[in-house]
Amino acid sequence: MTRRRGLGRQFGWLWAAFAVSSYGTGFGFGALPLIAVLVLHSGPAQVAALAAAGRAVGALVAVPLGPWVEFRRKRPVMVAMDLTRFAALLSIPAAFALGRLGFAQLLLVSVATAAADIAFKAASGAYLKALVPPQDLLIANSRFESTTWTATVVGPPLGGAAIGVFGPVTTVLADAVSYLLSALGIRAIGGTEPRPARTGAPRLRAGDLLTGWRHILTHPTLRPLFFNSIVVNGLIMATEPLLAVLLLGRLGFTPWQYGLAFAAPCVGGLIGSRLARPLVARFGQHKVLLTAGALRACWSVGLAFVGPGVPGIVLIIAVQLGLVTSCGLFAPVLATYRLDHTGPDRVARTLSAWSVSSSAAIAALTAVWGLLATLTGPRIAIAAAGVLLLATPLLLPRHENAPRTAREQAASLT
Repeated sequence: MTRRRGLGRQFGWLWAAFAVSSYGTGFGFGALPLIAVLVLHSGPAQVAALAAAGRAVGALVAVPLGPWVEFRRKRPVMVAMDLTRFAALLSIPAAFALGRLGFAQLLLVSVATAAADIAFKAASGAYLKALVPPQDLLIANSRFESTTWTATVVGPPLGGAAIGVFGPVTTVLADAVSYLLSALGIRAIGGTEPRPARTGAPRLRAGDLLTGWRHILTHPTLRPLFFNSIVVNGLIMATEPLLAVLLLGRLGFTPWQYGLAFAAPCVGGLIGSRLARPLVARFGQHKVLLTAGALRACWSVGLAFVGPGVPGIVLIIAVQLGLVTSCGLFAPVLATYRLDHTGPDRVARTLSAWSVSSSAAIAALTAVWGLLATLTGPRIAIAAAGVLLLATPLLLPRHENAPRTAREQAASLT
């Protein structure tokens, strides 16, 4: 076994906070649509609206949060976003216990948590860049990625079992508590965090909202990575509801078979994230981004050929294992490259712009693919997404990493 490299006590608390919220999210995976179906007896249109509208409106609400986060201390923002998600999710079991739970509340909770997620990611990325030396950013991002996939393997099966024993709002309550524990972990990091210096006007300006997008779209390598990521993530996520309809409905998969088919391959995410650092050390950042980014696009088309029974389960596991392994390798390398090539005065706005765009794209493509599946059937819609994914490597940057600006180079030395 190789010796794990320590990144300090403060990173340890940050990682612990991330881990507990990740396991809570995994435990509560898919809880809101499940409650909409089992408790409120919502139809497919309402469940699709819950998934798409929550992301879309949450992204819209989060647009001004990027500049707001940029010019504030990041740890208090992270704590506030954790507490926001805690309060929003806690309202669901409270309303359920009082017999007052309605679809509108689920929609509001979905919007609040989506917006808080974007603001938290923006603040945590900026905080990580200041906390960890540049040479250790890939190690830190790989640990976060491996934690995410481990939680995805363990959480949903346990959450499904808990729902069967304790009822449909159990996992929401656990997810809410995980955010409270995350807030306490971030508070325990300690140390002082200087207030970011604000340049220019003291109040929020329209230009501040666009700074993150301006940085992404004018950077020769971030720009193609940005378009590749939002298209790939949007197409993959747009087919998830369609797969549920196809597998659980037309092919007759049981819930435990469905859970197994998508939980088991998440081991690949753990493998990919652990391979990120040695592969970058051997082949370089650009080559790993290009190769892993291309591999992500090669798998999803296979889901259109899934059949019933054991062969179908085996095919899904094989396809998802390849996809998740590629994603697990690509994600921490991309996150590290993005931080390396973004100055500290615009990290939060850049990450916020990236997350807002990704959420909006997922919402839009989910709605479009839902309509396409209505017109053609889920299998054809899944196949169409898979074919389009095969073209996404054309969006990846073909040339070596762009040189860092003088500001980025200076920031990496501080």
